[in-house]
Amino acid sequence: LQGHERDRQLEMQLFADPQLPLHQQLEAYEHKGGWVNRLILGDSLAVMNSLLEYEGLGGQVQTIYIDPPYGVKFGSNFQPFVRKRDVKSGDDADMTREPEMVKAYRDTWELGLHSYLTYLRDRLLIARELLTTSGSVFVQISDDNVHHVKETLDEIFGAENFVVLICFRRLGMMVGETIQSSAHYLLWYAHERDRLKAHKIFERQIAGVGTGDHYTQSANGRPFQLISLATGGFRPNTTIDYEFGGRTYHPGPNKCWRTTKEGLDRLASLDRIVQAGRTLRYKQYLDDFPLVELGTIWTDTARDPENFYAVQTPSNVIRRCVLMTTDPGDLVLDPTCGAGTTAYVAEQWGRRWITIDTSRVPLALTRQRLLTANFPYYELQDDARGPGGGFVYKRRQNRKGEEAGGIVPHVTLKSIANDEPPAEEVLVDRPEIDKKITRVSGPFVVEATIPTPVDIDGDGTEDSGVPEDKGYVDRMLEALRRNATLQLGGNKAITLKNVRPPARSLTLSAEAQLDPDLQPVAIVIGPENGAISEKLVYEAAREAHARSYEQLLVIGFAIEPNARAMVDKAEGLVGIPATYVAATPDLVMGDLLKTMRSSQIFSVTGLPDITIRKVEPEEAGGPQRYEVELLGLDTFDPTTFEAQHSSGDDVPAWLLDTAWNGLSFHVSQAFFPRTSAWDNLRKALKTDFEESVWDHLSGTVSAPFAAGDVREIAVKVLDDRGNELLVVRTLDEAE
Repeated sequence: LQGHERDRQLEMQLFADPQLPLHQQLEAYEHKGGWVNRLILGDSLAVMNSLLEYEGLGGQVQTIYIDPPYGVKFGSNFQPFVRKRDVKSGDDADMTREPEMVKAYRDTWELGLHSYLTYLRDRLLIARELLTTSGSVFVQISDDNVHHVKETLDEIFGAENFVVLICFRRLGMMVGETIQSSAHYLLWYAHERDRLKAHKIFERQIAGVGTGDHYTQSANGRPFQLISLATGGFRPNTTIDYEFGGRTYHPGPNKCWRTTKEGLDRLASLDRIVQAGRTLRYKQYLDDFPLVELGTIWTDTARDPENFYAVQTPSNVIRRCVLMTTDPGDLVLDPTCGAGTTAYVAEQWGRRWITIDTSRVPLALTRQRLLTANFPYYELQDDARGPGGGFVYKRRQNRKGEEAGGIVPHVTLKSIANDEPPAEEVLVDRPEIDKKITRVSGPFVVEATIPTPVDIDGDGTEDSGVPEDKGYVDRMLEALRRNATLQLGGNKAITLKNVRPPARSLTLSAEAQLDPDLQPVAIVIGPENGAISEKLVYEAAREAHARSYEQLLVIGFAIEPNARAMVDKAEGLVGIPATYVAATPDLVMGDLLKTMRSSQIFSVTGLPDITIRKVEPEEAGGPQRYEVELLGLDTFDPTTFEAQHSSGDDVPAWLLDTAWNGLSFHVSQAFFPRTSAWDNLRKALKTDFEESVWDHLSGTVSAPFAAGDVREIAVKVLDDRGNELLVVRTLDEAE
């Protein structure tokens, strides 16, 4: 993509085709103004408020789709693992350990339903300010609280802006005591009903389905149904007697014909009038308009062919909502990302999108889903304007003479009677497709609302003028006493005893003994709202070594890449082995989260183990090329003082930034080992590539690349919980 091209990133000839260049075979839509779609980690209320107040997006969002927790039983769990969708409600092992997720999505509000409705109200208030005057909001809910949620929406948007209640079928619903509940609901509200942007969605009509009349097979093989020629009301020019077939017919008292006498004569000449007892009826053929307008009851939504998430909404539900209320290039917002279906649908149909979630697992799933997705390439009316210029729609017929294009003539009684050309309906879900091009996802950025404190001195203390909260360290130590077990992976763990603050310490936060040998260990706790710095690790290691501790435990919510490297080098540089221990962020929640039987508050995380190799230049005199191999994850075992190694092909995903700038991670290459993530793209390309191509995309070795200006690379590995483990290396280390 020209607008987002990475300097010195070589074009990868993985899909080289001598008859069709890669840049023509794989394309993505570019939106006007350099817009980049956004995937944001954080509480939806804070993010939406930021979009409104700080980024000026008020009045710019066309459609908002909200799929909140349903507020039922107040005991649901949400998917905590990337590769595990079977989640059991009330099972501690399946409980998410992320504070934003617990606060915003787990139904544990203090006041039950009242807190739940307050949660919704706050987000809907901001949603209304974000919408355009023609915008729409959809709220998905079950029958338990649909009436309460509607009252809340009436209060915020006004009852006069209620559009319709949509009922759609879901698979695997709960069986009630009296009758099975198999439906969910969509509450559709407009910002301003009289300015609402709304497109009709049509589906193919099947004879005998969807109307009160039955279709009859005519002699010429065209199915038809009979509808009344009379309608209510008196009109001087149509409430008249009419002769047909030797008899005189009258529409009836306080009724009139649907057209004038001249119109009736024309209908009769075209064999469109049929005698039916004492009245006349109009013969309507199925092929006059072989489509039926989508109503408010959707029964074809029970199954979704692609299920990524435990509570995933069927894609055709969101697709219809997006197509009904937006045009290509419009902005769609989903503050409840889940499996990323809204982002996926918006990307497919050329809409801009922003999606938000409080858990890392949905974001990891959405990122994989988008990176490996492929879509039809809908022809653009104006390539320079991108999707914002609209798609191309044409009238086409297949070999059977059936309408197959995006423009379909709508033959009506009125058009025939008045001898007018039929009106044309545009099917917004049927634009022209360029089958020579396989479209991939456009650029999107992954962001987070986690604050980044300023640490000028690099000592792990925020230099913003605000002193460190001493209560935070005390809370961390108390949590460590209550949950003194450190998880190592592979069903192994170690236990700390006698956790207490050290005497007269400059850097260390605590000391403890390692069970069962009672080895003395030092503990340093990182900042509450930032990453552990390299200097903090170094100073803590020096002090721990001087005090004759056996090893150092570095505990924190996040750690800088250089600091992570310092942890591994501490024994060689300072003389004391160090271990990084990841603390789950729910420690900042106080007493909100109950004590778990299967708590894993502290765990020793792995560090990506990579190697960099030099590769021969593509041509003589060309730039030096490099490749990166993910060897696996190394996890330090404090009980044995040895590193445990897990294979690189046993991770959900790993990403490579070939020109790391130290600020933001730019995905240059993406790999998904041990998954079928690339299968859809493989099928869509319809070309016989070598099996090695697909092995590469799901493997552990990158494609060759040239060095960036800073000669540093970064590798990010996503584990099963969606955590991102980052390692930074210089190309000078290449073998």
